[in-house]
Amino acid sequence: MKAIGYKENLPVENVNSLQDVILDTPKAAGRDILVEIKAISVNPADYKVRANMPADGDNWKIIGWDVSGIVKEVGEAVTLFKVGDEVMYAGDITRQGSYAEYQLVDERIVGKKPKTISDAEAAALPLTALTAYEMLFDRLQVVKDDASKSILVIGAAGGVGSIMVQLAKKLTKLKIIGTASRDETTAWLKDLGADAVINHRNKLSEEFEKFNLAAPDYIVSLNGTEEHADEIVKVIKPQGRFGFIDDPKAFNIMPFKMKSVSTHWEFMFTRSMFQTEDMIQQHHILNEVSDLIDNGTIRTTLGENFGIINAENLRKAHAFLETGKAKGKIVLEGFGN
Repeated sequence: MKAIGYKENLPVENVNSLQDVILDTPKAAGRDILVEIKAISVNPADYKVRANMPADGDNWKIIGWDVSGIVKEVGEAVTLFKVGDEVMYAGDITRQGSYAEYQLVDERIVGKKPKTISDAEAAALPLTALTAYEMLFDRLQVVKDDASKSILVIGAAGGVGSIMVQLAKKLTKLKIIGTASRDETTAWLKDLGADAVINHRNKLSEEFEKFNLAAPDYIVSLNGTEEHADEIVKVIKPQGRFGFIDDPKAFNIMPFKMKSVSTHWEFMFTRSMFQTEDMIQQHHILNEVSDLIDNGTIRTTLGENFGIINAENLRKAHAFLETGKAKGKIVLEGFGN
């Protein structure tokens, strides 16, 4: 099968950072299904792993964690899917990834592909939808029918933010404040359902004062947490909940003590990495997201299509993601002839 991998952790400008290779097609066993990959999307996790996670010995490291595809084979213990089912999933960071024509994945972290959208549009959903859903309802424990509370989403125009704003708008009664720094992304967030949009290039406290916004009960930081930490402490409501997903080099939790703010990490791969007892929850979340797409409640966050799945196009996608200027998700589809 065709695949794209690396053996060395290299800057994306180096042609060896991601290379076209040929590998054996794996076989399904146990609770694994073998998926023929139709489309993938790329995430910040992709370039972070490419740059920092070593390959295993002389083997090719295959990364990638967003897929829309078709089940081609099932293991003997599989009960949730059958050959021919259209699926989507974000995968498991401890296993070979989705930059390949075929991939093995545990059925418990796979959901049904929405019927009303294309493979490319579906591939934009899994990782960001799981991250956003888990942050809102598993980590911050947002109460869906409480209209008295508000949420600030920092970096809301990116992949996770674009779906988080929609989920918060459609599934909760929260007042939603997003941050963006360009006219284009500000308009995007308002179209997705944000009640207010402020500029994260300015001090958050000054933006809250400028727009006469009340202290948010929840704050989610999707990027730049280290940069915004002091301002987050200033604006969050006492006894509020703060969650983040990025990787600050340093994070001092002590300033939150005076306000009794609880702090929450969200790492979408935790359930699959540790085979948690509620691992199948990701199957249920993805199925709910699929239904929300099909009934028109939310929409895909596909931003740009970078063409077929090959090393050259993936290097371009990584390079663009590393600029931090992506709006929505970058997708690639098909492997060419």
